[in-house]
Amino acid sequence: MSAPVAVGTVALTIIPVMALLWYGQLRTREADAVDLAWTLGLGGAAVFYAAAVPSGAGWRRWMVAAMAGLWSLRLAAYLFGRVRSPGEDGRYRDLRVKWGRGAPLKFFVLFQAQAVLVVALSAHFLLAMRPPDPSLRAADLAGMAIWFVSLVGESVADRQLQRFRAVPGNERRVCRTGLWRYSRHPNYFFEWTHWLAYVPVAYGHAPLWAILFAPALLLLSIRFVTGIPPIERRSAERRGEAYRRYQRTTSAFIPWFPRRDR
Repeated sequence: MSAPVAVGTVALTIIPVMALLWYGQLRTREADAVDLAWTLGLGGAAVFYAAAVPSGAGWRRWMVAAMAGLWSLRLAAYLFGRVRSPGEDGRYRDLRVKWGRGAPLKFFVLFQAQAVLVVALSAHFLLAMRPPDPSLRAADLAGMAIWFVSLVGESVADRQLQRFRAVPGNERRVCRTGLWRYSRHPNYFFEWTHWLAYVPVAYGHAPLWAILFAPALLLLSIRFVTGIPPIERRSAERRGEAYRRYQRTTSAFIPWFPRRDR
């Protein structure tokens, strides 16, 4: 199967899946499942590409599929706990209120936009599968090292936040433990660096703009659109001056040493 046909197959799969999930949230009024489908869709696409597109060294195709698949399963397991818990994620709850009567149509657009993202971002894995060199290269080792650090970092950040939230009385307090002392969003930071793991693997076998497209798009989305901004807004509203002090002293994204409060 050629790469374009494989990408088209992914599109023809994820688009109706997202439509069905959108239909389901009309009844439940909980849109959280879109995040779970996005995550599993990307991991599933990587495994499908490794099996269906016979380009590049076979072992490297499955290395990339394993990296993307394990990232997907870990994140999906974490998100599943959130989906299963009662109540809708605050981001979607805010959108539902903001959109009012137009929410059903706008949520349909949002779900389909996530389907488009699965298709576009999954091409990142295809690019990393292309190098034909059968030997293990320094670039492959660099990619695996970035992937491992990213997976561990995101797992630790998620676990630290879960433990903090599980303590009675912490609902309106600010988590400053572990990695959260050095970044207000370490989970997002390591989520983003995960996408950098495939860059050295693909480098030299695809245009640089194509290799950097997925990390750049996700950085813009996380940092300025759908990731950090709505969470910061809700956190400041719920936690008041404590969170504003956290904003003044702690890096928003890249982990760094805390600053003194002015």
